[in-house]
Amino acid sequence: MASVEMLMPKMGESIIEGTILGWLKKEGDSIDQDESVLEVATDKVDTEVPSTHAGVLKKILVKEGDVVAVGAPVAIIETTGEAETPAPAVKEQNNTSKEDLLAIAPENTASLVSSEPSPASGASIEDDRFYSPLVQSIAKEEGISKAELSKIPGTGKEGRVTKNDMLDYLKNRHGKSAEPSKPTPSISEPKVQVSISGADEIIEMDRMRKMIAQRMVDSKRISAHVTSFVEADMTNIVLWREKNKHAYREKFGESITYTPFFIEAVSKAIRDFPMINISIDGDKIIKKKDINIGMAVALPSGNLIVPVIRKADQLNLVGISKQVNDLANRARNNKLSADDLSGGTYTVSNVGSFGNVMGTPIIMQPQVAILAVGAIVKKPAVVETPTGDVIAIRHKMFLSHSYDHRVVDGSLGGMFVKRVADYLEGFDLNTAL
Repeated sequence: MASVEMLMPKMGESIIEGTILGWLKKEGDSIDQDESVLEVATDKVDTEVPSTHAGVLKKILVKEGDVVAVGAPVAIIETTGEAETPAPAVKEQNNTSKEDLLAIAPENTASLVSSEPSPASGASIEDDRFYSPLVQSIAKEEGISKAELSKIPGTGKEGRVTKNDMLDYLKNRHGKSAEPSKPTPSISEPKVQVSISGADEIIEMDRMRKMIAQRMVDSKRISAHVTSFVEADMTNIVLWREKNKHAYREKFGESITYTPFFIEAVSKAIRDFPMINISIDGDKIIKKKDINIGMAVALPSGNLIVPVIRKADQLNLVGISKQVNDLANRARNNKLSADDLSGGTYTVSNVGSFGNVMGTPIIMQPQVAILAVGAIVKKPAVVETPTGDVIAIRHKMFLSHSYDHRVVDGSLGGMFVKRVADYLEGFDLNTAL
């Protein structure tokens, strides 16, 4: 028999750690290779982690709620083999240097990572309890001092304070005699006092909404947002889809939406303007080789998630459509993996699906641009014909292109979105399925 380490896998670009949500197997259980063993939450998605080997789950090294670095051991699997590798001590899970991880991650990742517990951060105080990054974040936002935090009773293992402990404490905080906090005023993130009446309903943000909120604020702080607008004539695409949608369903067993047309046009325009397909690392510009298009999908909860179509420029309309449908269905059923959400180089958001004619989207970091497509609306328009101009009813749509003005000038941002519109307007009505 041989013992092998099961490591925390890399679960997407810029993800350097994950939180253990729970174990699906217990010590002594037999497991197959690729069988799900534990659930992990990252800052992008909750996902199940499969076993790297078949055998017996000999030892679990990390507990539910622990934050574990990518590459750190999480369990020992006993499997058949010629040599036995010694099982590491539990404390070795943190041997991976955070500085090394940050060195290979995007620059803005540093602000999302909690450092090792220290007196300055409030992670290690008089009672020597460990406080998770989430608990520390709540304490910081609510202005809870280290001394006050140490007085909060914990219901977790070994008396650790959990998220629910913090929320329960905050509900009754004003009635307690705990030491009042005196947070230092912040210029960048001022704390605004909200007036609450007895008739108001207080709704706690879920984990995804908190992540979205933080990412949106970070993006507005990081990128100099500018938005350019173009109106495109979608008549050819509307007519082609109406003519072919039933045949498409009969042939492929699914619907074709307008999203594949948008992604195809964006992919072609990126080939024409590759400096849109970049990211920023400090004072360096990283020009991406692959064209990976993210598409914003609305979940039943109302939150948005952005799965990625990889190498979209190498797919035809049908290939893009099949990926769009697959990712959208898995997103709505919470079946996406972290890898489905990583590696995007440009993003498309369909605000028209909500009946909006245009919007000013916020860039997905570390990308430098994002396109919002509005509702397709019938309008009277001037159409040029060989015999002169005429007024005709056309299907029109606004494109809203937000881009990072640090590296994308107005000429490039404007020409790019105009080229996208040109590709949409020039769609061939004779295109075959």
